[in-house]
Amino acid sequence: MDSMQILSWACIVFTVGMFSTGLTDLKKMRESKSADNIQFLPFLTTCLNNLGWLYYGLLKADQTIVLVNVIGALLQVLYIIVYLLYTKQKRLVMTQTLAAGTVLTCAWFYFTMFLPEGDTRLSQLGLTCSVVTVSMYLSPLTDLVQIVRTGDVTRLSFPLTVATFFTSTSWVLYGLQLNDYYIVVPNTPGILTSLVRFYLFRRFASVVQGSPAYKAMHI
Repeated sequence: MDSMQILSWACIVFTVGMFSTGLTDLKKMRESKSADNIQFLPFLTTCLNNLGWLYYGLLKADQTIVLVNVIGALLQVLYIIVYLLYTKQKRLVMTQTLAAGTVLTCAWFYFTMFLPEGDTRLSQLGLTCSVVTVSMYLSPLTDLVQIVRTGDVTRLSFPLTVATFFTSTSWVLYGLQLNDYYIVVPNTPGILTSLVRFYLFRRFASVVQGSPAYKAMHI
C-alpha cells in the first residue's frame, strides 16, 4: 500500500468518524423524544457541503472524495429526518430545508447550464466548495472568543476537536499529494482552529471542578 492509498483511507476513516459524531445528538433526540438544545443548521449546512464536494469528486473522478461525501450526505439526511420528527418547530425547519434545497437546485442549474464542462466548471465548483468549507470551520470563532473571556470550556467537545484535527490534516496531506489547492486551502483552517481549541483545553480545562476535565464535555 503506497502513501496515496494510506492517505485516502485516513481521509475516509477520520472524516466518517467526524460525521458520525452527530449520532450522539440522534441518540439524545430518540431517548428524550425532543430536539431541544440541539442545533439544526449544522446538519443542513453540512449536508449541502457534502453534496457540493460530492459533485466535485464526481467531476474530478476521485473515489475518495465521492465515497466520503456520499456517506456524509446520507448521515446528514438521517439527522435531518430525525430532527424533523422530534422538533416542535417543524414549520421553521421545513422552511429552512426548502430554502437550502432551492439554493442547491439553483447552484446545480448554474454549474451545469452556464459553465462549460472541464476545467472551468471544476475550478468554479472547487472555489465555491472551498469558501463554504472555510466559513464552516471559522463559524465557531465567536464561541472561542467567549471561552477565552469566561474560561469555560465545557461547551467544547474534545472528541470532536480531535476528530476535526485528524480529518483536516489528512485532507491537507491528500490535497498536497494531488496538487489540488481546492482541497488543501479549505482544510487548513480546520487544523488551525483545532490547535486553538487544544490550547484552550490545556489552559482552562483545569478550572472545571468536581470531575475530570474532559468528562463534562459532550459532542
